[in-house]
Amino acid sequence: MTTELRLESKGLNDLKNVAQQITAFGKEHNIWLLMGQMGAGKTTLSKAICNNLGVMDLVQSPTFSLVNEYLTNSGRTIYHFDFYRIDDIEELANIGVEEYFDSGNLCLIEWPEKISELIPDEYIKIFIEVLDDSSRVIKLTKHD
Repeated sequence: MTTELRLESKGLNDLKNVAQQITAFGKEHNIWLLMGQMGAGKTTLSKAICNNLGVMDLVQSPTFSLVNEYLTNSGRTIYHFDFYRIDDIEELANIGVEEYFDSGNLCLIEWPEKISELIPDEYIKIFIEVLDDSSRVIKLTKHD
């Protein structure tokens, strides 16, 4: 079953509301795929989502570390991945990526297309389409 939702963001001021809607839409899933072209705002949106979920840590792109771990004010753990620099999926065996995915904790995944064969069957796809410098369309799709 596939469920969809289309959101619009006309700038950074809209991100809090967009993050709230994404969080409500995806609450039953732990794997959230953030997709879009370079510079579309995947990390910026990840920051807004984490802020909405009560993350107290500094949220930044895990481009070089592959994964950042954040703790919310309610004690929940969130994993934030960036697979942009992955050339060989075998590299991920060393960090136990599938264990993260199976942990039951929320996993925000940037550049999931680089590891598509490792993505669990149930996930939320968050596709960010750039309209102009400040406007985005965010298409949410549940895959159950």
